[in-house]
Amino acid sequence: MTKIHSLGYPRIGAKRELKFAQEAYWQGKSTAEDLLNVAKEIRKINWTEQKDFDLVPVGDFSFYDQVLDMSQTLGVLPKRATDLGGDDLDQFFRAARGRSPKDSGAGVAASEMVKWFNSNYHYMVPEFHCNTEFTPNTERLVAQIKEAEALGVAIKPVLIGPISYLWLGKEKDDCSRISLLTKIIPAYGKILADLKEAGADWVQIDEPVLVMSLDEKWRSVFATTYGGVFPDAGLKVLLTTYFGALKENLELLQNAKVQGVHIDVVNAGWTEAESLLKSDKEIVSLGVIDGRNIWKADLNALLDKLEPLAKTYGDKLWLSSSSSLLHVPVDLDLEDSLDAEIKSWFAFARQKLQELRVLRKALNEGRAAVEAELSANAVALQGRRASTRVNNPAVKSRVAGITPDMDKRADTYETRAAAQKSLNLPLFPTTTIGSFPQTAEIRKYRSDFKKGLIDEATYKAAMQADIKQCVEIQEELGIDVFVHGEAERNDMVEYFGEQLAGYVFTKFAWVQSYGSRCVKPPIIYGDISRPKAMTVEWTKYAQSLTSKPMKGMLTGPVTILNWSFVRDDQPRSATCNQIALAIRDEVCDLEAAGVRVIQIDEPAIREGLPLKREDWQEYLDWAVKAFRISVCGVKNETQIHTHMCYSEFNDIMESIAAMDADVITIETSRSDMKLLEAFETFNYPNEIGPGVYDIHSPNVPTVENMVDLMEKAAKRIPVERLWVNPDCGLKTRGWAETKPALKNMVDAAKELRSKFAK
Repeated sequence: MTKIHSLGYPRIGAKRELKFAQEAYWQGKSTAEDLLNVAKEIRKINWTEQKDFDLVPVGDFSFYDQVLDMSQTLGVLPKRATDLGGDDLDQFFRAARGRSPKDSGAGVAASEMVKWFNSNYHYMVPEFHCNTEFTPNTERLVAQIKEAEALGVAIKPVLIGPISYLWLGKEKDDCSRISLLTKIIPAYGKILADLKEAGADWVQIDEPVLVMSLDEKWRSVFATTYGGVFPDAGLKVLLTTYFGALKENLELLQNAKVQGVHIDVVNAGWTEAESLLKSDKEIVSLGVIDGRNIWKADLNALLDKLEPLAKTYGDKLWLSSSSSLLHVPVDLDLEDSLDAEIKSWFAFARQKLQELRVLRKALNEGRAAVEAELSANAVALQGRRASTRVNNPAVKSRVAGITPDMDKRADTYETRAAAQKSLNLPLFPTTTIGSFPQTAEIRKYRSDFKKGLIDEATYKAAMQADIKQCVEIQEELGIDVFVHGEAERNDMVEYFGEQLAGYVFTKFAWVQSYGSRCVKPPIIYGDISRPKAMTVEWTKYAQSLTSKPMKGMLTGPVTILNWSFVRDDQPRSATCNQIALAIRDEVCDLEAAGVRVIQIDEPAIREGLPLKREDWQEYLDWAVKAFRISVCGVKNETQIHTHMCYSEFNDIMESIAAMDADVITIETSRSDMKLLEAFETFNYPNEIGPGVYDIHSPNVPTVENMVDLMEKAAKRIPVERLWVNPDCGLKTRGWAETKPALKNMVDAAKELRSKFAK
């Protein structure tokens, strides 16, 4: 009999219950017990939803991030987070955010945060030293096992595997993290023994690193670890990979001495799956339901593939989602106002569980047992394929008409920089990344306007009042290039998607990005175009209030693509070019309105990289071209900025330089400017603003710290090409911390000018 299981389920709650509980606790409005109770209720709901599954994950819930959970389970939270004492929750949040709600004073440095493979999720980077010792603590996992068992759930604890855990981390001294393998393996042995004692029979060991391009030393340690070194505590191991194809690493999974393996069929295809089924593994789990997108699966087509396999391999075949369902919204049924036709094309996490149930029943009892479900699925898919709402001939014609000159500025950076001297900016010019704190009042005005509770004039007046306040604050602080604060924007992608044709929007389709930060990705269902200007009115109003340059703020085409749920019926590059043309129209309209500085953010350009290096260049070629199409219609005098955050950029510096933005701002503070090491060997030709303070922490940075960071940058980049700015936008911060932080930033720039003026 074919069995079904899941790799993980969304932990935020159907209506973001975890987010609100976290933030209330951080703000001192609730107790730790209140937070723990909310978490327990979410876990109960999630497990109950999956109770009829043959195995259900335990340990996929987290208060912030599953990699940070693993660090705490292994007893290797950063020393700065544990030295201040407190209980496990205090130390966990101190590592995640730089402070526990019980802390006073300046706080500590939060852990570095980067993208989780090629997803829009972020993880907290483990930190390793030569003297790192692993002291496992399984209290969290054992307690959750007991909770799940009390509900009658067939448990399957989930752990990040030792190879992926070490690979995801960073050394803080000269010691290679691979050398820690001999220390970490015994720690896993202790963890597995505790899980066995708690009642587990199976354990899911996630090794997503197998879908990456690994060098021989990593391949060797993987082979050694799973060739007999990995501890045997009497548990059956399901070795799990996801997000991509294994390719040259397929043999590592085939040869691993474990009872079961899982492969992401959605991304890896059927050939690798069939190779694994032919191996001597007791169980092979196929991830046939997409855990990363919201489109319904073609159940009949899947059964065409699965029925012969089920007949041949019988009980050996298990089914699951391709990856954890962490990356999709919780429940489509909540979307009571979504267009009915378009809604019929979607499946969120809860509906994906049902798709797995249908597949299991069809394989075990025959298709006739689920005839109604299969028929409804086929009707919905055919309706999408035939819908006239999906394809727009005018948009396709415009993309086909893109000419070679459309992705090139008229002149070189040097010529443009000379023309942009008329902006009259000082050495080390200061700016921010776009958004300013959004108060509860501002969010209420936006919400009330959407609901029709206030008229457009009232809404517009409220937004203009906030813009005016932002301009006045920047004047008072002495910032050099202003932003209007983005009070009118709910999200940097959703705001634009709401004004572009080809998008559809949800009310409750939230997905965790990190910690309490949730995003509601818009859904691209058809061809993209821009019916009218999207930002010009707000930017013109802001510019009318000051003589300082006002940045027009846009999100770039690659980020809009990567941070949306994207249609799967045409190449991503084609969709990206459609968005690029829409953004190009907006850029040209801003310039025509007198805006001299325009920032087109591309924080997601790296996360779209294919996981295998040999596939990178093709993606980078079309991604960079799409960005250039969006910005290259302006004059030399118009200064183009872009922004990138929370990713490693060193290995794609040539492509970033090829974007040819006049100014790029990037996140560097959490890495202590280590992200700038690439500039020691790569002569970046244009201007750069390395972020000098971490906006994801409530800590206020000191002048001294920011000066120190910029002096490190000045050792690698000519000072005349350096900007001073935060890591990212300030939307999630409060004014009480933002004003002193920005004042310190401006004071740091003044001190730098004094030091480097000669």
